[in-house]
Amino acid sequence: MSDKAKFIHNGSELEFDVPQGTMNEKYVDFSNFRSQTGGIITLDPGYKNTGSCTSAITYLDGEEGVLMYRGYPIEQLAEKSNFVEVMYLLLKGELPTQEELTKFENDVMDHDMVSEDVTKILSAFPSTAHPMGVLSTLTSALTAFNPKAVDAKSETDMYRAAVTLMGKFPVLASWTLRKVKGWPLNYSDNKLGYVENFYQLMFKQPNRDLEMDPVIINALDKLLILHADHEQNCSTSTVRLVGSAHTGLFASISAGVSALWGPLHGGANQAVVEMLDQIKEDGGNVQKWVDKAKDKNDDFRLMGFGHRVYKNFDPRARIIKKAADQVLDKLGIQDESLEIAKKLEQAALEDEYFISRKLYPNVDFYSGLIYRAFGIPTEMFTVMFAVGRLPGWIAQWIEMRQNNEPIGRPRQIYTGAPKRDYIDMNKR
Repeated sequence: MSDKAKFIHNGSELEFDVPQGTMNEKYVDFSNFRSQTGGIITLDPGYKNTGSCTSAITYLDGEEGVLMYRGYPIEQLAEKSNFVEVMYLLLKGELPTQEELTKFENDVMDHDMVSEDVTKILSAFPSTAHPMGVLSTLTSALTAFNPKAVDAKSETDMYRAAVTLMGKFPVLASWTLRKVKGWPLNYSDNKLGYVENFYQLMFKQPNRDLEMDPVIINALDKLLILHADHEQNCSTSTVRLVGSAHTGLFASISAGVSALWGPLHGGANQAVVEMLDQIKEDGGNVQKWVDKAKDKNDDFRLMGFGHRVYKNFDPRARIIKKAADQVLDKLGIQDESLEIAKKLEQAALEDEYFISRKLYPNVDFYSGLIYRAFGIPTEMFTVMFAVGRLPGWIAQWIEMRQNNEPIGRPRQIYTGAPKRDYIDMNKR
């Protein structure tokens, strides 16, 4: 017999089921709450306690610091898998055989050409345009050059739309970087793997060879894996909400890119590096800035610490910290900002103020340092995040359509003026 939750109002008592998910997560099924209570709704700003859907893609336990894709722990995937395999896993739900993986990667590469007409849209942007604004626009523009509608009931149509976007998106992302750098646009090299190709799309120059350092490629691969999905965050929820209106995949992903842009979401790694540079320029006195963060009368806060969901050490941060050390060591970079980052981490892990508030370093704390070591400009960090998050967005969009979820339509509590009569202009 399942658990029940009771709601008592004005002497009336209603019961609601309390089912549980695969990992024993309990929830109250309020899907018929409004109709059963005669119009009462629940208020939950930010949806901190509200589940908008059921999903079989990603499991996250913020209290224990657990993250799994399709049941596989993120630590195992980061150590043993690669980004292409993770893309397949998120999309299909199971790890592929070698034959399936090869076909999948070939299918993605078959769609990595972007219409030359898209370059005209790119050229219309000023060089000062933020890369995320450019990427969002170019992603939406793909709809015009791939006009065939996606039949949500057709597995073939869904798959084709997914591999089309997976093939073209890294090209668009690289073009935003080359726009910032003032470099000529580059095109895919199908002799390379997906991650290696993305790297050369960004950095290959027409007049010189590009070294593919295994340490750098491995770090980039891990970063993309760690960002691939993260349950119902702001951008993923946006993709599902926009898609619930039966909006196309490209436009829905474009909306997700815009949601990711915010400094409280995907822009956090950029904010971390800017904070570290600020501390460095101020003389590198870490304790001074730790004290500022603890001062309730000071607006300053440490970026890259704490998480909306995690109340423990972000499991992705442990993985990426090691990768950051390897990259900077390999490249021979003595980054003062990294030393400041390590001191901040040590201070936060030892200071009762941070411990009591469970403000642990998150994945954004180190990812920006790696991107900067690659030579990626700060304003491009969120674009890199978007490339990693793409397969999660696509998998979530497809799941939402295949589940035939209703159009998203949150309620509200009206707090404006009560009903009043219109006043003629000459009497105001």
